[in-house]
Amino acid sequence: MIQYSLKCAEGHVFDSWFQSASAFDKLAASGMVSCAVCGGTSVEKAIMAPRVRPGRKAVSSVGEPDTRETLPAAGTADAAPGTPPIKPAAGQGAGMLSRPSGDVEKALAELRKKVEANSDYVGSNFVREARAMHLGEAPERAIHGEAKLEEARELIEEGVPVVPLPFRPGRKTN
Repeated sequence: MIQYSLKCAEGHVFDSWFQSASAFDKLAASGMVSCAVCGGTSVEKAIMAPRVRPGRKAVSSVGEPDTRETLPAAGTADAAPGTPPIKPAAGQGAGMLSRPSGDVEKALAELRKKVEANSDYVGSNFVREARAMHLGEAPERAIHGEAKLEEARELIEEGVPVVPLPFRPGRKTN
């Protein structure tokens, strides 16, 4: 797996993981990589610093075993008493990719949370469920799921009230 810092044509910057460098190239060329903020498919790699972790038995530049990884981290039980805990640099740390970074992303995350909390996920059965509720064959309730563009168009033409959501279902994301 490889993490890339990406930038869309509108200037939005975001991170994403890919199976390999060639997987990114293939997905980007086919228009399957989209901006996490605006959804645009004109996405390219942004400048980023590589993160390389030395091996467990790494050798220093003078040929001596590198002991940096064997020293206890500050704030752990093995650290010297009174050693302050290490704080990650701004923008780094566990879970940073899963946190919204801008106002738009925060608003979308809040919308997603409300939709998922107040409706039932019906997955690929969305079209059938929505149609059945509209025809009175099933009890009405709030639902969300997946539909192909043509199926959604047919629902709208039939008068079924549907709205596209500006995010993908959580069960479909990596």
